[in-house]
Amino acid sequence: MNAVETIRRFNRSFTQAIGLLDRSYLGRGRSLASSRLLFEIGAEGAEVRELRHRLGFDSGYMSRLLRTLERESLVRVAKDSADGRVRIANLTEQGLEEFRTLDQLSDASAAELLSRVPESKQSAFVDAFRTIERLLSAATVEINTADVHDPRAQDLLHRYYDELDRRFTGGFDPGDDPAGEQFVPPDGEFVLAVVGRRAIGCGAVVFRPEFAEIKRMWVDPEYRGIGLASRILSQLEDIARGAEATVVRLDTNGTLTEARRLYSRVGYREIERYNDNPYATHWFEKPL
Repeated sequence: MNAVETIRRFNRSFTQAIGLLDRSYLGRGRSLASSRLLFEIGAEGAEVRELRHRLGFDSGYMSRLLRTLERESLVRVAKDSADGRVRIANLTEQGLEEFRTLDQLSDASAAELLSRVPESKQSAFVDAFRTIERLLSAATVEINTADVHDPRAQDLLHRYYDELDRRFTGGFDPGDDPAGEQFVPPDGEFVLAVVGRRAIGCGAVVFRPEFAEIKRMWVDPEYRGIGLASRILSQLEDIARGAEATVVRLDTNGTLTEARRLYSRVGYREIERYNDNPYATHWFEKPL
């Protein structure tokens, strides 16, 4: 059985096992798509445009689903008070109650599926789901340039600093530019890796007179080991090419062995020190 046939067979088994083929998902009288939309709106609400992007629905289908949920008094759609061009979907009180019911039923359905697996195999069964979920998430990650002042960018930068502080002997001090002002165009660019509404990785490039320098590459530990760091690095290299850089450089600390392996694997060669970074012990270069 080849890879494509394996995936198709898995899809058939999985959709049947969790009831995706049922006309009434979880017995609540509506489709999986409508139920998923309720989950995505959630207790905090969301922009309709963001929901459409997140779920991959076209505008016509999204509008039909929202109208149906509005008729059921589960959802209320209104213009954003700050920007009349933006529509916001929120759950009504009845919608919040339905959301909680769906959440409980989803837990019960997952527990019932797990109960069908022999107890001795349940740990492996759950681990397999974790692996599939991570890999599927990786396939849907979008990596784009972003404003370094975006709260999500600042959160990832501080998580990056915290990890270095834990891993480096003597800790880590981000210096006089913790917010990343050097990554504001035209001096540099910052990228975010996002899955759904969650930012899970970042990186930056600074344009020097003779080369472009890669900085602040970091991936959420939950999403490591699935090639995301390589994708972020490739995106930063593309940005450097677009700025007409012919060489990229970066530095790292000997403690970060996984980073050094990545750089060597994708064509970087170790060079002599080129900067005064007190935390750097290895320096790399790659022609573009």
